[in-house]
Amino acid sequence: MLTRRIGGVEVSAIGLGAMPMSLEGRPDRAQAIETIRTALDKGVTLIDTADAYSADDSDFGHNEELIAEALKGVDGVMVATKGGHTRLPGGDWGLDGRPEYLKAACEASLRRLGVDAIDLYQFHRPDPSVPTAESVGALAELLDAGKIKLAGVSNFDPAQIRKANEVLGGRLASVQNQFSPAFRSSEPELELCAELDIAFLPWSPLGGIAAAGELGERFAAFAEVARDRGVSPQQVCLAWMLAKAPQVVPIPGSSRPASISDSADAVHLRLSEEELVRLDG
Repeated sequence: MLTRRIGGVEVSAIGLGAMPMSLEGRPDRAQAIETIRTALDKGVTLIDTADAYSADDSDFGHNEELIAEALKGVDGVMVATKGGHTRLPGGDWGLDGRPEYLKAACEASLRRLGVDAIDLYQFHRPDPSVPTAESVGALAELLDAGKIKLAGVSNFDPAQIRKANEVLGGRLASVQNQFSPAFRSSEPELELCAELDIAFLPWSPLGGIAAAGELGERFAAFAEVARDRGVSPQQVCLAWMLAKAPQVVPIPGSSRPASISDSADAVHLRLSEEELVRLDG
C-alpha cells in the first residue's frame, strides 16, 4: 500500500469513507463490518467517519459506533471524524458551528469511539450563523487540551482554509472537500493544500453513492483508459487524483467488500502523462 502523510502521520494513500454504511439503505451490520475489515486487509489505515453519519436523528453517532466495533483490538489505523453537522427529524441535515456545541460533540465522539484522543477531528461544514474563526477556535482549544491529535476542516473555500490555518497557528492538518470527475470546482482548494502542504481528502471521489458505478458511462476518457489498462474506471479515477499532488488522499465511500478492495488497488496504477492529460480534459 502506497502511503501519504496527514499532519506528519503516515497513512494509506487510499482511505475508506464509511458514510454509506450508516445512511438510509445501509447494509446489515455483518456486511458493514466485513467491508471495514476487508479495507484493513488491503492495507487501508485511514477511515473517515462523522457523528452525523446516521439514518436520522434517532441513531446519531451510528457510524462512529460501527467503526469502534470493527476496530476493536486493532492498532495503527487513523480514524478521522467530524462534528458540526446535526441531523433533524425525518433525516434532514442541520448545522451547528458554535464552539460549545463542537466541544460537546467532540466529547460524545470520544465516548463512541472509545478513545482518549481523536486521531483527526474535522469541522464538518461552515455555519453561516457563526464566524469561522470562532468555530475553528474550538478545534484549537481541543488540540491544546489533548482531546484531538490533529485538526482539519471540511467544505471550506481557499479564504476559509487560510483563516483556519491562521487560527490554528499553522496546525491545520487536512481539508476534506468534494472532488470528482463530475465536481472539479474544488481544484483551487486542492492546489492551495499542495502549496501549504496540508492533506487534501476528496469526498465522493467517484461521484457519490448513486453515481459511482456509472463513472465509466458518464466520463468516456476514464472508461477508455480503464479498458486499455485492464482495470476499473473507478481505479483510474483514484489514480488520477493521486497524481494531482502528494497531499491528495481520496476517501471513496463503500458499503461492500468488493468496492473497497477495488479502490485500494488504485495505488498500484501509474498513469502516463498522456493519460493524465486526457483525463484532465
